[in-house]
Amino acid sequence: MPDRHLTASPQHKTAILAIILISYVMIVLDISVVLTGLPKIHHELGFTDAGLAWVQSAYTLTFGGFLLLGARAGDILGRRRMFITGMAIFTLASLAIGASQSAAWMLAWRAIQGLGSAILAPATLALLQTNFEEGDERVRAVSLYSAAAGVSATVGLIVGGLLADWLSWRVGFLINLPIGIAMILAARVYIKETGRQPGTFDIPGALTSTTGMSGLVYGFIRSAQAGWDGTTIGIIALSLVLLATFVHIERRAKQPILPLRLFSDIERSGAYGARVLYLGAMVGFFFFTTLYLQEVAGLRPALTGIAFVPATALHVPIAMIVPRLIRRFGRNAVLVAGMIVGIVAMAWLSRAGVGSSYWTAIAMPMLLIGISQGLTLSPLTSSGVARVDNADAGAASGAVNVAHQMGASVGLSVLIAIAAIGSAGLSGADLTAYRVSHAFDAGTVMLVLTLIIALLTIVPAASRQANSNAVPTERTA
Repeated sequence: MPDRHLTASPQHKTAILAIILISYVMIVLDISVVLTGLPKIHHELGFTDAGLAWVQSAYTLTFGGFLLLGARAGDILGRRRMFITGMAIFTLASLAIGASQSAAWMLAWRAIQGLGSAILAPATLALLQTNFEEGDERVRAVSLYSAAAGVSATVGLIVGGLLADWLSWRVGFLINLPIGIAMILAARVYIKETGRQPGTFDIPGALTSTTGMSGLVYGFIRSAQAGWDGTTIGIIALSLVLLATFVHIERRAKQPILPLRLFSDIERSGAYGARVLYLGAMVGFFFFTTLYLQEVAGLRPALTGIAFVPATALHVPIAMIVPRLIRRFGRNAVLVAGMIVGIVAMAWLSRAGVGSSYWTAIAMPMLLIGISQGLTLSPLTSSGVARVDNADAGAASGAVNVAHQMGASVGLSVLIAIAAIGSAGLSGADLTAYRVSHAFDAGTVMLVLTLIIALLTIVPAASRQANSNAVPTERTA
């Protein structure tokens, strides 16, 4: 039976939206807050140079690997219940990470934190779908949701740098404890439990999808560190076999963890593919710009974080007016404009080198990056959940989040591998500048491919839907 989600009062909807946004901000913030604090984590916990990459990768693997299972759990067990469960795991793990005394302890709890995010992230988007009516109300809510994701990524870098310089990198994790407890209590008061679907978990699908995605992410990360040796190729090949097996299982399962009917709509399928590529380029922007600012421009962590301010200067206001822009120009025009601006920005950033001016080589294209994210993420999210029944809300939100996380992890690993090509013989600032420039060249190609996918899938499908809605209903005699 459909969820009766439109009976909530406006005051309750405001509270529900605040809970969803704050919770999603916590997830995204923790992905980026650790980046500018990595040098101090390296020193305090005794990480090796190669092992330091796993501070992010341990989180990424479990987050990406368990997303579909987390989304399906919300459909079967109730989305409010899974929201609270995910928030509890995430908060407990944050406390443990903040108290870390060894590298092994931190990595173990970062993996557990990723599991909490895998349960929490799809629950937030599913609750947004089931509590806000499709149309202007949901467009506004999705715009705020997308803006929160983009802004949090940059704010995390700023906060992480300031905390690492002035207090401790640990504070960025410990602060999640009071916020997490507050969100759990607020959810119990303001969010009604959604209807549950009868049935059982698709265990074979869960195992093959989780193992396959985790292996794929691990394979690409390993390729950037160890090269394309036999082990790397074997891991990726096995992962692809597992994912192919997963698709076969989903075709036959009575209650699949990822209903393949989600991909019967070309707009949704295009949105998932475009999101993978777009996020790969954007996460690459944050990662490689951080390296450039510290290792080429010579900035301290705190100044590195502050140097990202131009990336959010226009992101927030642009994201806030996206609903009005969509009403005036249409979702297709806003989406395409955002992608074109992103291509220009990434190509501009690729020209930065040793001795380049921060203001002209970094800050100005950063402004364009903020505009691109503000214009692009909301329409992509809307297309990813377009025309989805409430019964599939959790699965659709899981697919959106999987695309987001796979872009962030696999995409970044691909950029790291490409950046290292041809860099032999370079060292110091010259080596970093070379790798950053080549990574941004590859990121530009990713964004061009994103635009092509949008023009071939999302734009035609959305246009047909708009024309269909515009046709007046024939009057009966």
